[in-house]
Amino acid sequence: MLPADATVKPFLAADAHVQSSPVDRFGSLLAPIPLAVFVSGVASMGLEIVAGRLLAPGFGSSVYVWGSIIAVFLAALALGYWIAGKTAANRASRAGLALALVGAAAYVAFVMVFGETLVAMTEDLPIWRRFRPLVPVTLLFGPPTVLLGFVSPYGAELIDARSTGDASGQVYALGTGGSIVGAFATTFVLVPEFGVLGMEALYGGLLVLAAVVVAPRSTRRPQLAAVVVGVAIVLAFLLGGVIPLQGSGTTVAQTQTEYQELRVADDGDVRTLWLDGVRHSAMFLDDPDRYVFEYTRYFHLPYLFQDDVDRVLFVGGGGFSGPKRFLAEYPNVTVDVVELDPAVVDTARRHFDVPETDRLNVHVGDGRVFLADTTHTYDVIVLDAYRADRVPYHLTTVEFMRLVRSKLDADGTLVANVISAPAGQSGAFYRAQYRTMEVAFPRVYSFPTSEASSVQNIMLVATNADERVTQAELRRRNRQRDVGVALAEAVSHYRTSVETTDAPVLRDGHAPVDSLLAEQLGRRYVIERTAGNQTTAAAD
Repeated sequence: MLPADATVKPFLAADAHVQSSPVDRFGSLLAPIPLAVFVSGVASMGLEIVAGRLLAPGFGSSVYVWGSIIAVFLAALALGYWIAGKTAANRASRAGLALALVGAAAYVAFVMVFGETLVAMTEDLPIWRRFRPLVPVTLLFGPPTVLLGFVSPYGAELIDARSTGDASGQVYALGTGGSIVGAFATTFVLVPEFGVLGMEALYGGLLVLAAVVVAPRSTRRPQLAAVVVGVAIVLAFLLGGVIPLQGSGTTVAQTQTEYQELRVADDGDVRTLWLDGVRHSAMFLDDPDRYVFEYTRYFHLPYLFQDDVDRVLFVGGGGFSGPKRFLAEYPNVTVDVVELDPAVVDTARRHFDVPETDRLNVHVGDGRVFLADTTHTYDVIVLDAYRADRVPYHLTTVEFMRLVRSKLDADGTLVANVISAPAGQSGAFYRAQYRTMEVAFPRVYSFPTSEASSVQNIMLVATNADERVTQAELRRRNRQRDVGVALAEAVSHYRTSVETTDAPVLRDGHAPVDSLLAEQLGRRYVIERTAGNQTTAAAD
């Protein structure tokens, strides 16, 4: 008796005993249907990574953002599988498959033109901050992913296979293989080379080409649609990103790095470095070594806690505001900087007047790895790698703080730039970081940079000293010592105690940083300017 599927594809039963060669099997992978399935896998995974980069400037890249992206893509694919599976037996055709691919490509063109605008419009929706990313992800990537979900059921129905199981196996393998290629290609090649807009254009173009290949020659509608959408993608590439939505000012440089979107902009006499749409560092064009933001003065607080400073390490480079000022102010100090993103280092050198001197040593890499490997010890370590929306958790834990302490001289000082609120629910991360540092260091001090209760830069200073230095003593030292930077206001913000009974100790095995940051996301972020006027920016 013949197999059940012999009535549909009788030639398969007749050829069932023939063993295909590896060359034949490879050639079959290049056939239109397998190729379409493979491309859909590449595009679905690639667009998922693109979604993360597109949302980062407005929503950050916390676990809530990535959880939203993964959930929406899985739900959209499941919906596409279900709808196509219900109709594939009767309606699956190469023309229908081509139209699904064209439809997905057309929506990618829409995302290219309107994606940034829609993300900006949804940043302040009146819903719980954690769930806001669901809205732009669903609107921008839900429809094309549903259409990509049509490809596997249609492909399983149309692909040449000996049995239903063989067809399903081929589709699963091809789709998963495409996803693997999409993940690796996007992560290691496309993100640093092409940026978000280029990646969108590339994946849209791949979908158009797959549609052209899979469409039957006797049917003109899919080919015509593919040509129209291909032209639309080219126009979208030319039009997309014409109006920059991140930050303000005149763009001097802009690129997608391995880790984030980077933009340098001039606004009047100030040049600003924006990372994922968040103001990260700034410089006066007519005086590159003068601080723009008040909190950067607080980097010099260690000079009130110790007598001699010879070697300083900055974990986090940005625009090199702190390192430049230390080099200019203290001729006998050697400054090391470790910065994760090589593009940030290159940008600082090109656009922020970083001096060429043998007293500055720049290292590209992870701060914790650098500290673990270095043989140097430091008088001062400045931890300037935190953001309001995103904090590398491995640089917050008690194990990391103990590593930092081991790399400090006996009278050395750690300064950690924490962005949080000084009290209330929005200060959850601040209290947890303070408590964690208390476990690792004998003495910890807190210096908020603003009188406001909103999210701000708070400097946590940790030392190895047995006795606590009083505020009165810090004032006396500030009057007597030539620090080179005005610190009277910083000393006036000295806090004698911080309530941390409700805060966890952050550990490598459990550091719920994203949960702690969640309460401050979307809150007003206050930054004091050195000129005395106050500027504000919405925290991500």
